[in-house]
Amino acid sequence: MKKIKGITVTLIRKQQTGTDPFGAPIYTDVEVPVDNVLVAPTASDDVVNQLNLTGRKAVYTLAIPKGDTNVWENQEVRFFGQRWRVFGIPLEGIEEMIPLDWNKKVMVERYE
Repeated sequence: MKKIKGITVTLIRKQQTGTDPFGAPIYTDVEVPVDNVLVAPTASDDVVNQLNLTGRKAVYTLAIPKGDTNVWENQEVRFFGQRWRVFGIPLEGIEEMIPLDWNKKVMVERYE
């Protein structure tokens, strides 16, 4: 039997590294590789629902592995050689109640 395995995606977090002379925060990108993330095209019903609710077009849905403690909300990710932005609140299930390796999912849109 073949086991399901995800890919490594790069989570790009904004970390405050200081402030400018006017007191506005200065951020730098911190790249965090996350292993075993499942990437699947978003179902057409979900695309239409998200477009109607938020005005954003979901392209992919990412399944995040159990035990991951990264903040995914409103973050950028990189996979398939492109940048994407997570939108919406991550949906999370109870780890012990889910038989596979993933218990959280997020939707991403294309980000230039």
